[in-house]
Amino acid sequence: MTEAGKHEIILSRVFDAPRELVYRAFVDPDQLSEWFGPQGWSVPPETVQIDARPGGFQRFVMVNDKDPEQRSPVDATFSEVVEDELLVGHQDVEGIADRGRTVRFRLRLEFHDEPGGKTRVVLRQGPFTEEMGQATQEGWESSFVKLDRLLRRSL
Repeated sequence: MTEAGKHEIILSRVFDAPRELVYRAFVDPDQLSEWFGPQGWSVPPETVQIDARPGGFQRFVMVNDKDPEQRSPVDATFSEVVEDELLVGHQDVEGIADRGRTVRFRLRLEFHDEPGGKTRVVLRQGPFTEEMGQATQEGWESSFVKLDRLLRRSL
């Protein structure tokens, strides 16, 4: 893999909600469908399947709001799960780099208590090309705005 394919994104974000609520938003299908996906994309609830345990999975489809024919399926496998603390997994994506090779993207989400009943989420994902990493980071940041709204309604 070239250097351009080794870019990893790292995001750290504090949410004004207890760790258990933030974690639940990542593993509860109904909640995930309410916030996941960048602005302009949604996740139909009927597409979401989550089995949050080592060897389990997270499957759903992101759909473009303006062009529902434009769809982006996600099929990830969990390798580590510690309830309310950690989600680690990977997704194998075919045909997006090096003339159709399958690329494995790793994802690590850590959930940390912060003062005042808040939660810090630390996200690491990659490897990406620099361009794809930037687009992925922007997508997560946009999704986190929607997650903030969901968490405010949950309190």
